Amino acid sequence: MDNVSEVVERYDKVLSEVRGISPRATLVLASKMVSREVLEGLAARRPGVIYGENRVQELLSKYFPAEGLTWQFIGRLQTNKVKYIVDKVSLIQSVDSLRLAEEIERRSAKIGKVMNVLVEVNIGGEESKGGVPKEELFPLIDAISAMPHLRLSGLMSVLPATEEGELIPLYDELYALYREVAAKVGAGEDFILSAGMSGDYALALSHGSTMVRIGSKVFGARQY
Repeated sequence: MDNVSEVVERYDKVLSEVRGISPRATLVLASKMVSREVLEGLAARRPGVIYGENRVQELLSKYFPAEGLTWQFIGRLQTNKVKYIVDKVSLIQSVDSLRLAEEIERRSAKIGKVMNVLVEVNIGGEESKGGVPKEELFPLIDAISAMPHLRLSGLMSVLPATEEGELIPLYDELYALYREVAAKVGAGEDFILSAGMSGDYALALSHGSTMVRIGSKVFGARQY
């Protein structure tokens, strides 16, 4: 892992690139496998940074509060782990079942919090990835909309790792779904479409994404 100064420099560059393509887009830093030391250093020098963690155990081991810092959960979430994170994150991006939504509702109600959530859509139909199939999206949207301690804040998707020519129609399809959901729930301009990572964030932003999740482009290669 690179030192904090290098990380800050790359963060500034990537943020500038993101805003250059889409001025209102949000950059979430996928902080999997990044040390707490590096995360603390970046947060101290760039208040307002957003970290997105993939695993509950890792989030708990690294979590710290800091001025302007927010944490999100962006990975697959088991219902029995919800209780550990509802007081720590501002957004759960990976809601892909009614059972999970109900557990987040229950745990959020216990602490008097309204949790922002994104529904994850498996737009590529990949069995190895989480997310609801397109045909199950609207029933889940309806159920979440009726839960008093959940706020439907948008959609999220993890697209296949494939050629740009194959990604473009998937991004267009995802954006059309996003617009349909936004119209259905009467969403405002802050309704989120979270799609795009280090390899395809420019393409995602140019096809309607409002939030990108970038890790290695800022933090360098992970040491697995």
